[in-house]
Amino acid sequence: MNKLMNKFLSGFLVATLTLALPVAGVVVTSPAFAIPSFDFTDLAEKASPAVVNIRTTEKVNLNPSGSADDEMQELFKRFFGVPLPQQGPGAAPKKRKPMPGQNGQEEVPRGVGSGFIVSPDGYVLTNAHVVDGADEVYVKLTDKREFKAKVIGIDKRSDVAVVKIDGNKLPWLMTGDSNKIKVGEWVVAIGSPFNLDNSVSAGIVSAKSRDTGDLINLIQTDVAVNPGNSGGPLLNMGGEVIGINSQIYSRSGGFMGISFAVPIDEAMRVVDQLKATGKVSRSRIGIRLSEVPKEVAESFGLSKGQGAFVNMVEPGMPADKAGIVAGDIVLDFNGQPVTKWTELSRIVANTKPGTKSTVTLWNKGKTRTVTLVTAELEQDKPIKPKAKEETVKSNILGLNVIDLTEEQKRELKVTSGVIIESVDGSAERAGLQQGDLISQLNNTEIKNAKQFNALIAKLDSKKIAVVLVRRGDASQFVPLRPVPVN
Repeated sequence: MNKLMNKFLSGFLVATLTLALPVAGVVVTSPAFAIPSFDFTDLAEKASPAVVNIRTTEKVNLNPSGSADDEMQELFKRFFGVPLPQQGPGAAPKKRKPMPGQNGQEEVPRGVGSGFIVSPDGYVLTNAHVVDGADEVYVKLTDKREFKAKVIGIDKRSDVAVVKIDGNKLPWLMTGDSNKIKVGEWVVAIGSPFNLDNSVSAGIVSAKSRDTGDLINLIQTDVAVNPGNSGGPLLNMGGEVIGINSQIYSRSGGFMGISFAVPIDEAMRVVDQLKATGKVSRSRIGIRLSEVPKEVAESFGLSKGQGAFVNMVEPGMPADKAGIVAGDIVLDFNGQPVTKWTELSRIVANTKPGTKSTVTLWNKGKTRTVTLVTAELEQDKPIKPKAKEETVKSNILGLNVIDLTEEQKRELKVTSGVIIESVDGSAERAGLQQGDLISQLNNTEIKNAKQFNALIAKLDSKKIAVVLVRRGDASQFVPLRPVPVN
C-alpha cells in the first residue's frame, strides 16, 4: 500500500512540476527549488503618479455660416471612421457664431498619447509624433490636475519630444541605464492605450539594439502596447525608465506581441539638446550606403561581409572632399568599427557637426585612411507637392505622381525624380505617403512623371515592383505588389 501511495505521489509531483515550469520559467536541477513570483503592485503604485495623459488640439476655421460642424464631422470621421452622430434622425447641423475673441476659429481634439515627468521642475518626455503639429498640448496627472504645456522641442528622427508644465509638488521618475538591460528581463509599460489612463502592462525584453532602419536602434519587448501608449515609459523592475514606448509591429493596427521603445540613454542625449537649443544637431558626410554582400566581400579580399558599401558620393560634401569614391567600403569611423552598414549612419549622426574625423576604407585589396570634417545634417523638411493641371489616374501600384519643380530640385539637391501626389492600394499599404520622392523603379532612374507612368504601364502584374523612396534625408527600397485597376 505504501509503495502504491509513493508511486501515486511521485506521479502527482512530476505532473505538478511539469505544469509549473512554463509559467515560472525555471529549470529543475534538484528536488528542492523555489518558484519565483512577480509582484508589480509596488512598482505601479510608485511610478503611476508621474505618468501623464497627453491630449492635443488644433484650431479649425469656422465656415462662413458661423459653424464648425463640418470640420468636426471630418475630424470625427478621420479618427474614428464614422460620421459624428447627429442630435436626432435627420437633424441638421446646429449653426453657431464664433464667440467674441475666437477670431473665427474653434479648438477641436486632435489626438491623445502618454508621457512621463522626468524632473521636479516639470519637464515631460513623450514621442514627437504625439505632439507634432498640435496647436495646444494639455498634460493631465493622475491626481486630476491638468496643465497647458509648452513644447520645448521635437526631434522626428528619434521620435522624442520635450514639453514643460508649471506646477507644485510634481511627481517624477528616475531614468535608468538602457545599456544594462538583458534579453529576458521583466519590464513594465504604463500609459493611456485607447485613452484609458494609467493602464499597466508587463512583459520581457525580447531583443536589444533592434535595427529598424532608423538613426536609433530600439528595444524590442513583448509588452502590450497599443495606440495611446505612445510616449509612455518602459520601466525596469526597479521602477527606473529604460525606454520611451514608441512603435508596434502590427498588421491590424493593434498589438500583435511586438513593441519597440527608444532607449532612454539615446533619448536623454536628444533631450539635452532640445532643452538647450530646441533642436538636435547631427552630422553627415554625404554618402549613400548599402550592405556588403558576402560574395562582394570575398571578391574584394575581405574575410566577411563587414563594413558599409559606398554607392554614391554627393559632390562637394565632406566625403567627396576627402577622396571617398563609390565602391569604397567603410570599415571604421573615428576608431569605431563598422560591423554592419546601418551602423555607420548612426555613428556619423551622433558625431558633433564640424568634428575632424578619420575614416578607414577598403578598396582594391588595400586599406587607406582619410580625414574629413563632418557637416550638419539638415532638419527634416516636408516635400510639398505642387499643383499640376493634368492629374494622373491611379495605376496598378496605387501611385499618382507629379514632376519636381526647379525649386524642389535645388532644395533636395537632385536632378530627377517624381513627387507622390496621392497614394492608394499597394503603395498605401506599404506606407508610402504624399510628398515622398521616388527616384527609381526596378533599378531604372526616374526622370519625370511621364516616364514613370510609361514604365508602370509596362509592368508585369505578376511580379513585384521595387521603388526607391526618399523621405527627408532617408532613402529606402520598397517592394510593391501590382494590383490590376478595374
